Amino acid sequence: MIDVSDLRFSYPRSKSEAVKGIGFSVAPGEVFGFLGPSGAGKSTTQKILLGSLRGYSGKASVCGVEAARADGAYRAGIGAAFEFPCFYQKLSGLENLELFASFYPGPKDDPRALLERLGLADAGNRRVGEYSKGMKMRLNLARAVIHRPRVLFLDEPTSGLDPANARTVRDIVRERAADGAAVFLTTHDMAAADAACDRVAFLVDGRVAACDSPDALKRRYGKRAVVVDVAGRERPRGDQPAQAEFPLEGLADNEAFLAELRRPGVLGVRTLDSSLDCIFLQLTGKELA
Repeated sequence: MIDVSDLRFSYPRSKSEAVKGIGFSVAPGEVFGFLGPSGAGKSTTQKILLGSLRGYSGKASVCGVEAARADGAYRAGIGAAFEFPCFYQKLSGLENLELFASFYPGPKDDPRALLERLGLADAGNRRVGEYSKGMKMRLNLARAVIHRPRVLFLDEPTSGLDPANARTVRDIVRERAADGAAVFLTTHDMAAADAACDRVAFLVDGRVAACDSPDALKRRYGKRAVVVDVAGRERPRGDQPAQAEFPLEGLADNEAFLAELRRPGVLGVRTLDSSLDCIFLQLTGKELA
């Protein structure tokens, strides 16, 4: 669905490239997370794929059509939801959805059903200008999916949402992927990326520094060892060494590990995989905002 290779882009009068020869692909039915610090080139890449930024070199295609040749048919197959939603403030949520749906050919979802699913049924006839940020974010997703696009571009789709509404949004995203849509998701929320994405790519200074499934990356950047948690023993903090740590190699025959399991008060065994937050910090050298 999305195919990018050796993509490069420089802004006028810039001394360096914003995007430096990146490549990746997003298959139908896949949720692909595009992660990285501000200024890494995520928005530039997204704008190119949306067909709103030209003058690039390399390949950037959506559904087999080069982004530089984007036309009405190209954009009709795309759904996009950005972090700062724009709606007609004097129209109701339902009126906004009906208006935006009218811009697209083909079958549409029932706007009332979408409002119901996203917990906005009671607010459907209220002016959007009266909505909270969280309500606008949910309406934003409804607008992006109402025309059943083949490709979804989502920017911070769970920003400002409580855990219940964030889960609903993730569920809808996964359902659209299950129906065959390719989802390109940018976020700074590593927990959301971990929960929603089949693969993630870390973009650092215009280059893809790592790309794989969240679980594979957490294993790759973690430690091949396990720790036995015992009641009354506090987990280490900061740079303190882990207690009762055992390498995965030869674990089944490790007598010290087996003895630890026989101790009273064993709570469980955990691996020392990394987290997406830690990987972000390791690859970028920057704290998450």
